Amino acid sequence: MKRFHFAVVMFLLLSSVVSFAQKPDAAKVTVTGRVVDSESKQPLEYANIYAQNLKNKSVVSGAMTNDKGEFSFEVPTGNYYIKVEFLSFKTVEIPQKELTKDTSLGMITLALDAKQLQEVTVVAEKSTVEIKLDKKVYNVGKDMTVKGGSVSDVLDNVPSVTVDSDGNVSLRGNDNVRILIDGKPSGLAGINVADALRTLPADSVDKVEVITNPSARYDAEGGAGIVNIILKKGKAQGINGSVMAVAGNPDNFGGNTNINFRSKAFNLFTNFGYNYSNSPGNSFTDSENLDQNTGAVSSYIEERRKNKRERKGYNAGFGLEWYLTKSLTWTNSIGIRKNNGANPDNVFFNNYDANHDFLYTRNRFNDQSNDSQNLEYSTNFTQKFKKDGHKLTVDFSASTNRDNDDATISDTRFDTGVATIDRTLNNQKQTRSLLQTDYVLPIGKKSQFEAGYRGDFTDLTTDYRVDHFSNNAWMNDPNFTNIFEYKEQINALYAQFGSKISKFSYMVGMRFEDSNIGIDFLRTEQFNTKKYHNFFPSVFLSYEFAQDNSISLSYSKRINRPRGRFLNPFNGLSSNINVFEGNPDLNPSYTNSFDLGYLKRWDKLTLNTSAYFNKTDDSFQFIKKATGNVIDGNPVYANTPVNLATEYRFGFEFTLNYTPYKWWKLNGNFNFFRNELEGSYTYIDQNNTEIFTDLSNTAYSWFTRVSSKVSLPYGIDWQTNATYNAPQNTSQGRSEGILSANLALSKDILKDKATIALNVNDVFNSRKRITDTSIPLLLNSHSEMQWRERQINLTFTYRFNKSKSDRDKQQKRDDNGGGDEYMGG
Repeated sequence: MKRFHFAVVMFLLLSSVVSFAQKPDAAKVTVTGRVVDSESKQPLEYANIYAQNLKNKSVVSGAMTNDKGEFSFEVPTGNYYIKVEFLSFKTVEIPQKELTKDTSLGMITLALDAKQLQEVTVVAEKSTVEIKLDKKVYNVGKDMTVKGGSVSDVLDNVPSVTVDSDGNVSLRGNDNVRILIDGKPSGLAGINVADALRTLPADSVDKVEVITNPSARYDAEGGAGIVNIILKKGKAQGINGSVMAVAGNPDNFGGNTNINFRSKAFNLFTNFGYNYSNSPGNSFTDSENLDQNTGAVSSYIEERRKNKRERKGYNAGFGLEWYLTKSLTWTNSIGIRKNNGANPDNVFFNNYDANHDFLYTRNRFNDQSNDSQNLEYSTNFTQKFKKDGHKLTVDFSASTNRDNDDATISDTRFDTGVATIDRTLNNQKQTRSLLQTDYVLPIGKKSQFEAGYRGDFTDLTTDYRVDHFSNNAWMNDPNFTNIFEYKEQINALYAQFGSKISKFSYMVGMRFEDSNIGIDFLRTEQFNTKKYHNFFPSVFLSYEFAQDNSISLSYSKRINRPRGRFLNPFNGLSSNINVFEGNPDLNPSYTNSFDLGYLKRWDKLTLNTSAYFNKTDDSFQFIKKATGNVIDGNPVYANTPVNLATEYRFGFEFTLNYTPYKWWKLNGNFNFFRNELEGSYTYIDQNNTEIFTDLSNTAYSWFTRVSSKVSLPYGIDWQTNATYNAPQNTSQGRSEGILSANLALSKDILKDKATIALNVNDVFNSRKRITDTSIPLLLNSHSEMQWRERQINLTFTYRFNKSKSDRDKQQKRDDNGGGDEYMGG
């Protein structure tokens, strides 16, 4: 790292001397080009280009490459000695170059210098968060607090992203988020996104991209934007890899291995891992049942719940990247995931009368087990043409996912000794296939056209049933039994064009999606088909005041389709007085998204700030309503999603990267938003009475996150993350603020080939969802829910045939971004 900093400082000093020494009246020309790795053809960031005097070799002008490997500098007309340098690579020299007009040096390839490489321990350490104008890139490898954790833990540390106690992901406070893996929908997150993210190990993730206003190239799904999880893939030559082991309390044991072998003809990569965890959680709900005529309290219920989520997981992946020719690459990969576990859920209901005098206690024990399996295959062809950036890609992937949940539920009333036994079966199977092709055509030096097709086909079957044990026999309950089939066929076409005119950039695009969705309940013979097609325009404008100072304005239209449990009315029965019900009548919601962004970089500080506005039609929200059923005198309430008329969301956020000293790095993110709902909901209660509920509501809230990384003596790194989610009013109550913190210590050992890290997740054991619900003439309740208690992990990572900051960790340009490069990113 010292050598890299020294090179940067020397370059800046030389540049300053050059600019001071140049004659102001000399005619100047512009020199441009691009520097890439001769083996991988990936861009080299921070490479130095010098134009030197032919007589005394003094530097006249020069530049440093950006993250795309591009450079540009001005120099007076004349003959020059050109030199291109990058640490651990052989220097390229052009002995005599006549520069009388604007000149492009084209693509310059640098080859590794084996002698230099042996001496290098650290070349370029990227910050944990890279801020770009159109997205934020979170480099997972730099974050010690997620070691031994899951992808869910990773996302909870990403700027603009929050993960609640149920594992649901939100972007800028909006849970309408599209989750992608390696730029496309994945079978790993096919059935239950929250559960899938908890089973995927953090060590398998390379980086996370947050795209708040995606272009037409991306899925139109996700009104809040896209979170793209990019998995690790080997890039270094030869055999190399890493091994990671973790042990934690509460029980968390496992390991993960990544191995890569790369030659000039192919790149073979594989990973496999195992994890066992047993995470305790708890919750309680205090409810006041109200008289529907007077509104007075008629009874009280205190619900206390404890559970332990036990999980054993295996994952393996294999891939081969085959360089058929210099311009044609064929990549195949297969991923396997298997998880099984148990979730014993013990609930006590203490019942009281209207005077809060104790009546009796019920105990409901839900002994749940789970088994899931996922298999996914993907293939990719990439054909590059002669012109840099001109390429055609074809992707195909197919996956199958099985998720089986079985539970035996015993319910005992202690005052009478009466006990009931139920059992539930919830078997899900999903198959998914995706075909995608993208064509990118550069036009001139600063324009680009892009077009493509995507076909996404999903078939999900849920077999759910409930049986009651009565008279020494199991009797089926038809009210909670059915087979639910969800079939989705989405065909999409898109085209977009981007260009840069001086300091002004623009990109316009249009996406067309045709949706054909079937929702079938086989046992009740209810069938519903929804067909619709939509156009999704996008516009991006950007202006660079200077190389480190730019502003952008963007617009896109998005869609959010309800899926899975949101549509299935036959769902969980762990609590029989507070149940969840899907709504098969849900329609998709549409969002018009506007974003005004500003990016400014200083020597030690980078600021990215934006104001955004989203208008969502047919927004769906969760409500709580009475079902009309009564158990032991207690009314049963259902939580269900419904379409509301309109949702307006306005917000402001900023993200900061600050390095006050070489040994101290700070990242901060703050988001403030206003959320307004306009709508009502009407349903028929058990007395055949129409119940009208005005759900209009205006809420203000904010959240902030700060991360600090300090390099201590003796090679010890110390990292601390703190997050605060402010209180927020909802249409039927209020959620309270949540403050939580994580910390970690790490040290490199064995000549920097290994790292040992200690991290504490939720230091103060304060990450709890606290909500208050108020429904006039029905219910008042207060609840607190903690998904996972404080976690302490100790991890050991060993790297073979590569150092901690191996140059090959450099991230290659995001091919998924396509034309977005014209937006100043």
